[in-house]
Amino acid sequence: MAMTAIRATLLRKPPLRYASAPLFLPLSSNPQNQTPFIFARLFSAGEKPSIDADVETVYSIISSSASSENLKQSLKSSGVFLSNDLIDKVLKRVRFSHGNPLQALEFFKFTGNRKGFFHSSFSLDTMLYVLGRSRRFDQIWEVLIDVKRKDQSLISSRTMQVVLGRIAKVCSVRQTVQSFWRFKKLVPEFDTSCFNALLRTICQEKSMIDARSVYHNLKRDFQPNLHTFNILLSGWKSSEEAEGFFEEMKQLGVKPNVVSYNCLIDVYCKGREMDKAYKLVQKMRDEDMAPDVITYTMIIGGLGLIGQPDKARNILKEMKEDGCYPDVAAYNAAIRNYCIAKRLGDAYGLMDEMIGKGLQPNATTYNLFFRVFFWSNDLTSSWSLYRRMMDAGCLPNTQSCMFLIRLFRRHEKVEMALELWKDMVEKGFGSYILVSDVLFDLLCDMAKLVEAEKCFLEMTEKGHKPSYASFKRIKALMELANKHEALQNLTKKMAMFGTKIQLHDSEESHSEQLDSLPC
Repeated sequence: MAMTAIRATLLRKPPLRYASAPLFLPLSSNPQNQTPFIFARLFSAGEKPSIDADVETVYSIISSSASSENLKQSLKSSGVFLSNDLIDKVLKRVRFSHGNPLQALEFFKFTGNRKGFFHSSFSLDTMLYVLGRSRRFDQIWEVLIDVKRKDQSLISSRTMQVVLGRIAKVCSVRQTVQSFWRFKKLVPEFDTSCFNALLRTICQEKSMIDARSVYHNLKRDFQPNLHTFNILLSGWKSSEEAEGFFEEMKQLGVKPNVVSYNCLIDVYCKGREMDKAYKLVQKMRDEDMAPDVITYTMIIGGLGLIGQPDKARNILKEMKEDGCYPDVAAYNAAIRNYCIAKRLGDAYGLMDEMIGKGLQPNATTYNLFFRVFFWSNDLTSSWSLYRRMMDAGCLPNTQSCMFLIRLFRRHEKVEMALELWKDMVEKGFGSYILVSDVLFDLLCDMAKLVEAEKCFLEMTEKGHKPSYASFKRIKALMELANKHEALQNLTKKMAMFGTKIQLHDSEESHSEQLDSLPC
């Protein structure tokens, strides 16, 4: 299709919980008791600097407390007002800083047990995510049972998706479905939205064959709706299967919406079938359905896959004429195209352009460059970009950290690796568990035993368990260096996590551990 036709297709115009409150005052998440919105906005705006400082104070207490009693006493003596807003922010900090899940749970219980106080749904879902990530499934069900007694309305389909998502990562489809049925006694309404949460989980964590099987086995117990079909449509990888399901939903009397069309366009773009994608955009127009920013982002990604990054960049300019403005994801798609084409000058130019438009690059943006530098073994550019990222106030995510730490290990750059680790500890980003494995390998290879011991202790103080493989490497070096007292201390730290110190770990015992997970 000619560019003018493409442009005409894409550009044709469509027809015209409440405010913070102190620790010792009864709080309620009941909608009837909510503070007026304007007051809440004014209050929170005025308190923002104080709240940010209080979040750090409470997070430090959670991270450093050695016991439940110590945590409670420190919170009581801190003088911090534990409002819903602050608790939301603290738990979010715990999640993205990979904080101690059990200490976070003690904090959640302590704040939730105050008379007249009700947690927000955000706090509940975040707490469950933190527990699920560390495979604390018994505690998840305990929390849910307790919340049901106090305020069942907090348990939503979103809550189900959080819990089922973590279970599905390590358990079978059968165990995931069994966990789904446990929610029947927990949620206020066990309806289609719950069914949709299960299907989305299976699509994301398992396979479309599994998702389709679950759909057909359970569809008689629920009433599938448009959202149900969109979830399933978004999971298909081949255009033939997606087209067949698209027609099936129309035959059942379900009218596709923008999300439905976007799901099919995404399949076409990822399959490099751009002509089909353009024709479907034209069909949307014919049905008075305007493409949204997600539609354009998919087209941009598809053009990059067929080696046309410049045409994709033009889409960024042209979509504005349709009243649809690019967001960070759209720019990331265009930047990715240039990174694939190894045209880093153009990629950097786009990043500068998005900043000029008032859009801040996120960790995904920087990771596009980190990936190129990693595979080209460009340590200097990686380090320069990392410093730029930190100066801009954008915290790296786990993927960023892994690109960097692996490159540092390859080049044996201990100082850079330790600086990254220091930033992780101080600013709370990245996965300690994944990064530490590579870091400890580097430090042990370079015989940096003092630094390895220090990082090991910092990790355990944050409530994270180093891998047994890392412990064995450090243990071997300490034995050679006759550092028996230090080794005894590290052994005690590992024992805090219930780790048996033995010479060998068999794959069989690891498999049995996974099979016994309380799903």
